[in-house]
Amino acid sequence: MTEQRFLLTARSIVKSFGPTSVLKGFDLSIAPGEVHAFLGGNGAGKSTLIKIISGQFERDGGTLEFDGQAIGASVGGHVAAGTIAVVNQELALLPHLSVAENIAMPRLRRGTAKYSERASMEIAVEALSLIDPQFARESSGRLVGDLTLHERQLVEIARALGSGAKLLLLDEPTANLTAAETIRLFAVLRRLIADTGLAVLFVSHRMREIRQIADVCTIIRDGKTAVDRVALDAITDREIIECMGQSIVVDEAAASVAESAELAEQDTGGNNARIHAGALRIERDGVAIEVPAGAIIGLAGAPVGPSSLIDALTGIAPAGSWAITRDGARVSYGHPSAGARDGVGFVSGDRSNKGVLATLPIVDNLVAAARVVNRRSVVKREEIEQSTRLLDALKIRAGSLWDLPATLSGGTQQKLLIARWLLLRPRLLVLEEPTRGVDIRTKREIYALIRKMARQGTTIVWWSTEYIELVELCDTVLAFDLDGKPTEVLRHADVNETQLAAATGMAA
Repeated sequence: MTEQRFLLTARSIVKSFGPTSVLKGFDLSIAPGEVHAFLGGNGAGKSTLIKIISGQFERDGGTLEFDGQAIGASVGGHVAAGTIAVVNQELALLPHLSVAENIAMPRLRRGTAKYSERASMEIAVEALSLIDPQFARESSGRLVGDLTLHERQLVEIARALGSGAKLLLLDEPTANLTAAETIRLFAVLRRLIADTGLAVLFVSHRMREIRQIADVCTIIRDGKTAVDRVALDAITDREIIECMGQSIVVDEAAASVAESAELAEQDTGGNNARIHAGALRIERDGVAIEVPAGAIIGLAGAPVGPSSLIDALTGIAPAGSWAITRDGARVSYGHPSAGARDGVGFVSGDRSNKGVLATLPIVDNLVAAARVVNRRSVVKREEIEQSTRLLDALKIRAGSLWDLPATLSGGTQQKLLIARWLLLRPRLLVLEEPTRGVDIRTKREIYALIRKMARQGTTIVWWSTEYIELVELCDTVLAFDLDGKPTEVLRHADVNETQLAAATGMAA
């Protein structure tokens, strides 16, 4: 029997950050022409290993072989040469450059290479057209800083797909994509694999997608190899979850977390005494929805529609064609801070640019919303006590309140963004893809927290590109078509994946 050839082999990889050991002798082997699912819970070490393979981190121990050759502690040369390409969970684009420049610049291998704007546009259009031809034609000349999170995700993926790499590292690449874009991405990957023998390391918490695209899986648990190269048709979803260390009944765990978050009831300057009375009415293009206090309302459809409503509700942008009233009085904010002081909270799915305050410690991140509402700039003793209890209640593992958020996993950072609103009990909380890049257990914990806030009177508006998530959480969903216009309001039995697909024109 011929021994299988591997494009990448990682053996006994070790990595620590100060006293925290993240990788503890991890093994991984990826063969040419396969999609290899890399699975594990938040904080297990997935992103750290990807950053080691892509040369962003240096390993502390262990060996790496790429294409039959041993490589040193840094593998940055392979990335620079274009043999390894990566899409990080936190996108790595330059906002002050255009889409075309971001896609084309990495191909200039020499510092003396001459930049051609025309050639860059051609490269960008070709790469983006693999996933979204219309976006490619319309947006290649736009500044990346002007793009939505969804659009930046497309640019990041296109840059990697068009690189000609032998190994593609995809860390939650579909977290901000619509179902239709995910289908197109998978079709592109299959074509590249068939034509070039491309190897793909694929990280996702969406089991349906994993089974659609991947051949084998490796599971990491607490920095160690729990499952090594098992065919996906030989392991069940339940077995995968158990191997990830999430074999507890997640609904019970989530309920426990929600009940332990009773500290949200505490007095934080009078804000939790706000009366959550007054139904919200939202209307545009003849489609209207009444949102009672304590309801969980879903938004479904192409990003342009939900994004415009979110911007109007939170004060990010003018209401425009949206008519938003509460108890018959028009609601409009000139700035998000005005919305926050009126009891409107916002959790962005773009945690690196619109959520986490990366240069400030965890405690500042937890009380950031309270600072805006109460016009405070100094952390008081009671805020430190509240933050400590909040971390304990939400099972957020942090070395210290004064550590930076970067010491936490992506999923834990997302819990941090929601936690900052628990202390305030806003009358309206708007969430944009809040479970992006989080594992099954953390998703359940977030669901439970949101249901808890709704029971306490907070109205929830939840946008997700995962229809199954809207079905589970929402009794009512406002659907948008591909052009961003509201089409209909789905209620009760109509809130299912089939009906959502029909109302939005997008695959479930």
